[in-house]
Amino acid sequence: MISLWFAVGGTGYVLLELLWRRRSHVSMFIAGGVCFLLLIWLSQQGLTLWMAAIAAGIGITAVEFAVGCVVNLWLKLNVWDYSCRKYNVLGQICLLYTVLWCGLGGLTIAAAQWIS
Repeated sequence: MISLWFAVGGTGYVLLELLWRRRSHVSMFIAGGVCFLLLIWLSQQGLTLWMAAIAAGIGITAVEFAVGCVVNLWLKLNVWDYSCRKYNVLGQICLLYTVLWCGLGGLTIAAAQWIS
């Protein structure tokens, strides 16, 4: 079941990127799978929705930072660069997207709780 949720999350993440940026990368499938498993886990922890949403935003941002450090900084694949955004860290994450991830993560967690 974990591999199914990983694939659903990876596919969803890539589709979201295609809609938002019109491009994606295989590393985003991996990041998305990890993030979706995190969201499912958070949905089962008994947190209030707003706490789970904040945890989701921080967790997704941490995954993006780790993947970005490997893919963009170490391998130099230049999949994304947030250097031009305010409050960025090494061009890999920024405050704007952390806030957006809190919202999307909260919605996903609410949906997961409603389904189960």
